[in-house]
Amino acid sequence: MPELPEVEITRRGLLPNLPGRKIDAVVARHTMLRYPLPRALGRLLSGHTLHGIDRRGKYLLFRLGHGTLIVHLGMSGSLRLVPAAEPPANHDHLDIVFGDQALRLRDPRRFGAVLWIKGDAAAHPLIAPLGVEPLSDTFTGAWLHDATRGRSTAIKLFLMDSHAIVGVGNIYASESLFRAGIAPRTPAGRLSLKRCERIVEAVKATLKAALAAGGSTLRDFIHSDGGSGWFQQQHFVYGREGEPCRICGAKVRALRLGQRSTFHCPRCQR
Repeated sequence: MPELPEVEITRRGLLPNLPGRKIDAVVARHTMLRYPLPRALGRLLSGHTLHGIDRRGKYLLFRLGHGTLIVHLGMSGSLRLVPAAEPPANHDHLDIVFGDQALRLRDPRRFGAVLWIKGDAAAHPLIAPLGVEPLSDTFTGAWLHDATRGRSTAIKLFLMDSHAIVGVGNIYASESLFRAGIAPRTPAGRLSLKRCERIVEAVKATLKAALAAGGSTLRDFIHSDGGSGWFQQQHFVYGREGEPCRICGAKVRALRLGQRSTFHCPRCQR
């Protein structure tokens, strides 16, 4: 699933091309994704100017003067800018046409979402409950320490809880905890302030490194120009079960937490 770096990279790739341009048409080839496409989406968008593209967690917010189009890429979605006349491939479900270019949504598993809200997107039921942005100044060691008091959940699962912290999915939670030297099953409420500070520093460093590398391309994620990320080449533990740790040489192990595979080094992470 695209995580925060991949969604942010998609946003940045679209910024030089789309804001300030008028939407000419909407072509919907499949109206059922995770949720049904908004009714009369073409009427809602056509003729209106796109003013900006923001991100909240893993959601992209396309801001128009009369409302916001909210897009989630789901498990396998991608947004690409293509020539408007380019024939669609399998799983190309939606085009938003800007002159001779189209913003094309491809989603093989159809777990993505395209939603519309009139007014401020922050009021949408999927956006309102979201937690702190991990690259913001609000996300500090003191914040994490306060937020985890009394919590027995594993710190890996806490980092992935979007109601607490947004956008840190399985890949980057595993990688961040390796950088911090903390075992993923550690109860969040037992972490000291110093260890919380290490985790926050590691989360920020991991996400920034992923952004610099263009994200992780593991299955379906591609950039808006069709390119790929290569952060997966820098993974310390994710997807490396049985391989030697890049730091100490011990074999990377995998365990199950919250029905997800979690990768860690038993020697480096305590």
